[in-house]
Amino acid sequence: MTEAPAAGDRQTSTRPADDWWRSAVVYQVYPRSFADADKNGTGDVNGIRARLPYLSDLGIDAIWISPWYPSPLLDGGYDVADYRDINPDFGTLADADALIAEAHSLGIRVLIDLVPNHCSWEHPWFKAALAAGRGSPERERFWFRDSPGGQPPTNWPAAFGGGAWQQIDDGQWYLHMFDISQPDFNWDHPDVIAEFDSILRFWFDRGIDGFRIDVADSMAKDPALPDVPLKNGQPTRDKYVGNPFYDQPGVHKIHQRWRQIADEYADTPQGPRVFVAEAWLSPAERLAAYVRPNELHSAFNFDVLRCPWDAKELREVIDHTTENLWAVGAPATWVLSNHDTIRHRTRYGRDQKHAGADAGTVPTDLALGLRRARAAALLELALPGGAYIYQGDELGLPEVEDLPEEVLDDPTWERSGHTVRGRDGCRVPMPWSGSEPPFGFGTPDNPPWLPQPASWAGLTAEDQQDDPDSHLALYKAALRIRRDHPALGEGRLTWDDDAPAGVLSFTRFGDGETFRCLVNLTDTPVPIDGEILLTSQPLADGQLPPDTTAWLSL
Repeated sequence: MTEAPAAGDRQTSTRPADDWWRSAVVYQVYPRSFADADKNGTGDVNGIRARLPYLSDLGIDAIWISPWYPSPLLDGGYDVADYRDINPDFGTLADADALIAEAHSLGIRVLIDLVPNHCSWEHPWFKAALAAGRGSPERERFWFRDSPGGQPPTNWPAAFGGGAWQQIDDGQWYLHMFDISQPDFNWDHPDVIAEFDSILRFWFDRGIDGFRIDVADSMAKDPALPDVPLKNGQPTRDKYVGNPFYDQPGVHKIHQRWRQIADEYADTPQGPRVFVAEAWLSPAERLAAYVRPNELHSAFNFDVLRCPWDAKELREVIDHTTENLWAVGAPATWVLSNHDTIRHRTRYGRDQKHAGADAGTVPTDLALGLRRARAAALLELALPGGAYIYQGDELGLPEVEDLPEEVLDDPTWERSGHTVRGRDGCRVPMPWSGSEPPFGFGTPDNPPWLPQPASWAGLTAEDQQDDPDSHLALYKAALRIRRDHPALGEGRLTWDDDAPAGVLSFTRFGDGETFRCLVNLTDTPVPIDGEILLTSQPLADGQLPPDTTAWLSL
């Protein structure tokens, strides 16, 4: 057996409750699409409250709620108009306070999204900047620039298509690294720094347990505004070392400041507040810089999400991730899907060449995808560290790839000139009950804001609730075992080098108990030995079938 590379001598051991985040399973709620209490076709805070018992029964430790702030919703709420209130379409601050209290009473912690790189063009600061004119103090909070010759100040590309600069009536340009409706804050300005200090404390004081930091690698910009290189004739969005708008050294000063604020709450009865970074950075050495002891607590590992369904490549990603994060004392944080990515059931149902292709462009074997999604879920939950579950993962939902063009809402659709459909297919509202749309979300007269496919019949939470073979039952069983088994959660793993080629096999140890995880990524059954705790598919004549994971007690 080969131990995964690691620094130091960190053991599983028992950790204080204050370190809950090091092994937590966190459930992502996309509020517009999770649960609809008032039946108007849009999810809301009271819908989340009503489903807290469902989440408690599932067995998660915390929820992360995507932006619930007032917003014109031109980018799904990531265009924030007011950081200290709740979108009236979703509810009120009183509703949010009640949600936090009710979640805590069930032992569920609450994280919310922080969007610090940009705001909405409806934000009072930006409206004041437009009104104040050139050279005004109000414009200094953003990136307003003059540029001769009618050309943008730089060739920087925007994430959703087109250029990253927009010219206004007085001739100046403002920077928007995402949608035109999302002007970037100037993080060199003391007002911006102080404002976000205040926002953190506002929500921490209301009982929030932490924040997921949106594009945590993007706030700092190179003030020289250099152009980026061309790639295939177009300005690159690659996050190369030295990129002027991603992973600039200045982001670490911001995170260190925030960590000091979070640590102010460490001695409160609720315990410390925490951060998880969204930073799409490879290799893991770069990501590790964000989770050093004086910075953010954890960061999503997206390399596994992007990794092919291949034993060799998965092992390399797992090793590289754990090695580099353990080296700075941080746990790994695993994720298979989120609101920005094609649902992994669909992704795993495609050949590797087309795994990340845009919606509806390549054939998909959803039965194969479901088998692999079940196997991947058990792999994710067996790895050392924390894990995130995107709403609907536990139901085995596929991507909705045939949404009518007239309902597409993602800004990518417009910014790409209707060539890229975008992320709406993973944001279709949850199916809760019934045998046809709207599946307990909205009503036939007030349908969901994105239409659900009729093929989701049989995938509802209600339909799967009492089925011991359902995808939901698999998640419940896995989370129960993970919570109770002393070898799972944070800790170390040891690779079993006697495993057949194409099989991932590792062992974990804790408090005198031994756990083994086997994932068969070959096309033939393989032998299995040990007391079976859980398998993602039934065994075949006592052997582990292809695309199947087993949890064993040794």
